Amino acid sequence: MDSMSATNQPSAEMKALDRLVGTWAVTGGAEGTVRYEWMPGRFFLLQHVELTQFGQQVTGLEVIGHLHPFGEPVGADVVSRFYDSTGNTLDYAYELTGDKLTIWGGAKGSPAYYEGTFSADGTTVTGEWVYPGGGGYASTMTRI
Repeated sequence: MDSMSATNQPSAEMKALDRLVGTWAVTGGAEGTVRYEWMPGRFFLLQHVELTQFGQQVTGLEVIGHLHPFGEPVGADVVSRFYDSTGNTLDYAYELTGDKLTIWGGAKGSPAYYEGTFSADGTTVTGEWVYPGGGGYASTMTRI
């Protein structure tokens, strides 16, 4: 069957990220708002970012999903690329298992990562960024 068939469905790993859809106030080492929304088809989740971090404005768009290059199978991991208003591109990998959200900087298993936990009612995600050699910070998202 053609890999672009209409019978393709978003993966269970992508469906799990539905809990992120909406607008969140971010506090901690970065402050501001992020908004998650599905692209039509729900194969990709978009994150709109308006934050201040270390005194710098961070404005950008992140596209989250499985890689699926021409003629190749769909990648196993949920990955993303973040594009910001100063020309940076940053790659991440996502995993949401139960109430635990992990976002690695770069590839899955990277020593730079965010680990957060959803509250029972789903209105907050509390955790922290961990950087190799230190310099991480606490970060909480509260649904608004």
